[in-house]
Amino acid sequence: MDETAEVICEKQGEAGIITLNRPRALNALTLTMVREMRRALGAWARDPAVTRIVVQGAGEKAFCAGGDIRRLTELLQAGERDEALAFWREEYQLNIAIKRYPKPYISLIDGIVMGGGVGVSLHGSHRVAGERYLFAMPEVGIGFFPDVGATYALPRLPGSFGMYLALTGERVKQADALMLGLATHAVKSEAVEALRQDLIAGVPVEEALAKAASDPGPAPLTEHRALIDACFSAESVAAVLQRLDEAASRGSDFAAKTAAGMRTKSPMSMSIAFEQVRRGASLDFEEAMKTEFRIVSRIGEDKDFFEGVRAVLIDKDNQPRWNPASLDAVTREAIDRHFASLGPQELEIA
Repeated sequence: MDETAEVICEKQGEAGIITLNRPRALNALTLTMVREMRRALGAWARDPAVTRIVVQGAGEKAFCAGGDIRRLTELLQAGERDEALAFWREEYQLNIAIKRYPKPYISLIDGIVMGGGVGVSLHGSHRVAGERYLFAMPEVGIGFFPDVGATYALPRLPGSFGMYLALTGERVKQADALMLGLATHAVKSEAVEALRQDLIAGVPVEEALAKAASDPGPAPLTEHRALIDACFSAESVAAVLQRLDEAASRGSDFAAKTAAGMRTKSPMSMSIAFEQVRRGASLDFEEAMKTEFRIVSRIGEDKDFFEGVRAVLIDKDNQPRWNPASLDAVTREAIDRHFASLGPQELEIA
């Protein structure tokens, strides 16, 4: 076993263990990692000695903070579009393999889980949230869009929480994750290792999880459920903001803060995300992933993705200059272009 590998896939007891092993990069996904995970999952699906999969992140900060976005933008800017799309194509195919996986697939998440990390955990059968769990799909803040299956998953959260998370990129901690169904179980951080050992030892999955589970307490977002449902069920991003402004004028600090945060995001990205969640409610998982590949195939032609990465990840001035600069300037034609068929370049569903 190569301890320096970006991802370590090994059999221990009855478990196939996948360790995302780039702790200095918050375990951000690379194409090498995606391919190795797919290879191991395929082999273990056929191996009767492996009765469950356990996925974890190295280090204490992150399960996985997403894809290697800086690398992908460098490829796009260098004209290496096919290489960048190869990552997204194979990442989305991995997401589909996880969704379809025939054995229990347990993610042990005791840290940051964002973007691509959501894709390799949320679609599995069990998501275990430790006390350091921190979820977000913050893509609209970098001129991108919530992908890796968010088109399918977000519309299926309770009420309008999926639209809220898509348009705001807000972070969700352990108790809220359990309430929303982003996590299936909550555990204390010190219980994660014992749970891992039980899973390796072959303790029945549901029994091991029930033994480790703890009550994370009340979910803070519950307090705002009525307001979120009322505002984020509106017919457009502009209408969402109008409802938030009206609630703020009646004294809601939560609405005021939420609206202010949204106004810093890419108008085009929010418009795409709104359309994703709206359409995704009626799509099956494979159709949702095909939709996302259509969007990502065009996002590299937009200026906002490069500008958002510059402002947030490279220069870190947090002063992106979005184009278009306002929701009013986003046209229906521009939104629909991202969702149009790719013809022979559509995502292949293996």
